Amino acid sequence: MRRLRFLTSRHRAPSTNRALGLLLAFNAGAVNAGGFLVLHMYTSHMTGFASQLADGLVLGNAKLLLNALGAVLAFLSGAAICVVLVSWGRQHHLHSVYALPLLLEAALMFPFGLMGAVTLTWATPFAVPLTVLLLSFIMGLQNAVASKTSGGSIRTTHMTGNITDLGIEIGKLLYWNGSAAPAAAVHHDRSRMQRAAGLIGMFVLGGAVGALGFKYVGFVCVVPLAALLLALSIPPFMRDLPRSRVLLRFAKGQE
Repeated sequence: MRRLRFLTSRHRAPSTNRALGLLLAFNAGAVNAGGFLVLHMYTSHMTGFASQLADGLVLGNAKLLLNALGAVLAFLSGAAICVVLVSWGRQHHLHSVYALPLLLEAALMFPFGLMGAVTLTWATPFAVPLTVLLLSFIMGLQNAVASKTSGGSIRTTHMTGNITDLGIEIGKLLYWNGSAAPAAAVHHDRSRMQRAAGLIGMFVLGGAVGALGFKYVGFVCVVPLAALLLALSIPPFMRDLPRSRVLLRFAKGQE
């Protein structure tokens, strides 16, 4: 439990960034792949939604345009809220500044897991059910956490960058330097390769678990994922409670 506490600490190390990234990649893969079985769209795929936005504009398809706009705005809002929470935690001298966004993510995933089928019927102005916006918001929130903790080197909700990084390092590994001078020789970055491969592997593993869970259990399979996030965020949150009078008053119901 003590090691889990350091995963959300403001003081980062490559090992804690990597461990948190792997856990969040698993979670993102499960939510993304499982959500596809229900929604028939990948809610973290902002590249696709940005293309859909352009297609909707050109084709004059209002529904296509609104679908994409809703998902992009939800993802964008999630990332922005993450920054607000982390900045607030820093200004109030919290030790585990990344616990709050993960706590919010867990709080949103629990109702989705317990009443997800109901949210599929809740209409929104963007011509998609509330579930699409909720999952896009969650993915934006989580991706911002991983990005901020690692200085932008770790992304957990989409694998394009990680697969690119892995391909780059494989190319360096395969390159034959021949008689090149040592200063000009090409060398691969083993840690970067391992990080990219690990994130891809955990995302795929999480996707398989999520797809199986949604197929055989239903929405409730999200509850263990939310519980994992609570295990990461609740202990450091409780540890920080005495450090912040604002948090303490909020916990006592005075704010």
